[in-house]
Amino acid sequence: MNAPVARTGLAPFRIRSFRFQWPSDLIASWALEMETLILGWYVLTETGSVSLLVLFGALQYLGSLVAPVFGVAGDRIGHRTLLFASRALYTCLATLIMVLSFTGNLTPLIVLIISSIAGMVRPSDLVMRNALIAQTVPPAQLMGALGISRTTSDSARIAGALAGAGSVAALGIGWTYAMVASLYVVSFALSLGVAGRPPRTPEQREATRRTQVTPWKDLVQAFVYMWDRPALLGAMFLAFLVNALAYPFVLGLLPYVAKNIYGIGQIGLGYLVASFSLGGTIGSILLTVIRIPVRASRTMIVSSAIWFVLLLAFSWVTNIWLGVLTLFLSGLAQSISLTPLAAVMLRGAGDEYRGRIMGMRMLAIWGLPGGLLIAGPLIGSIGFAMTGTIYALAGLALMLFMVLRWYAALWPADAPSNIRA
Repeated sequence: MNAPVARTGLAPFRIRSFRFQWPSDLIASWALEMETLILGWYVLTETGSVSLLVLFGALQYLGSLVAPVFGVAGDRIGHRTLLFASRALYTCLATLIMVLSFTGNLTPLIVLIISSIAGMVRPSDLVMRNALIAQTVPPAQLMGALGISRTTSDSARIAGALAGAGSVAALGIGWTYAMVASLYVVSFALSLGVAGRPPRTPEQREATRRTQVTPWKDLVQAFVYMWDRPALLGAMFLAFLVNALAYPFVLGLLPYVAKNIYGIGQIGLGYLVASFSLGGTIGSILLTVIRIPVRASRTMIVSSAIWFVLLLAFSWVTNIWLGVLTLFLSGLAQSISLTPLAAVMLRGAGDEYRGRIMGMRMLAIWGLPGGLLIAGPLIGSIGFAMTGTIYALAGLALMLFMVLRWYAALWPADAPSNIRA
């Protein structure tokens, strides 16, 4: 940890823990994305209801409400322990869906119930990943490591979308879920190589015992800590904004776009998801290998604005190939926005608050189910294009408010959030 590390794109892989964590996260992300596409299409085709589709999408992020509690638990018992538990839960739930499918007992209601259980844990997965990276990777390599880490979710949307769609078409849900459960088992096995917290000295343990407070007070302290730091507040606001107004159109609503706008099937849906994720993967790679240090806060603001402009264009595109291109560029913009955002928050949080701050960052994900639940009725009444237009323009207006409100902390080149690193 204390040894000098060369500033290269692959430098984080010199750290043993990262060499285990990255493939573990990658495989888990593949399985998660396969599940989302498979079950979303299942709910839509079995019920024909866009409202139930957006409800399914919202349930994936139910746990964002309790993510700060996971952050407190991670700071107390270790994020690696929580990582083990989450991967074990995913395995059990995937196995249950496999068994129900093979026995002919799978129904949309059961899918929604199981999705709500997984959704209690899923949003905190990113908390654990980022906290473990910040715990094990030197600060000079943090941006690169976060970029590499983000390739796990971006590339997973490509592999998961294509593999999920193709496997269900060829094998059915039962055998596809046998593959999903196997992926979770491999992910769990790899996570055993992830490093825990560095051992504390007797003096540190005694100091912790003397200052120990209740988990509730831990959480309150973290809220106060964030409230006093404008850069953290601005990053949190932006995270909520893109989740509420941009992500609904590239995650939960893509099955609707595929079926009702482009008139394509499940495999076509896989290509739409993959195009967005390919852009995200390329964006993550660019942030990893680029040799010119970026100004994190400015980068996240400009890229998010571009993302909303692309959403406006996507809302009116009816040609599938133009849609694929727009989704690709949107994925590129969102990756170049959210990786610096994570860096701003991790740099702004002290070691003792890292898990709780990232847990509170997950509260922003609640904007996604909220945005989905509002978009469903709007699409039914005014159409997809007008709904997308309203969301995109609202996003740009609120971004302008954010920059003006926290200008001194987010935009000046000499602000701590813009230090080149």
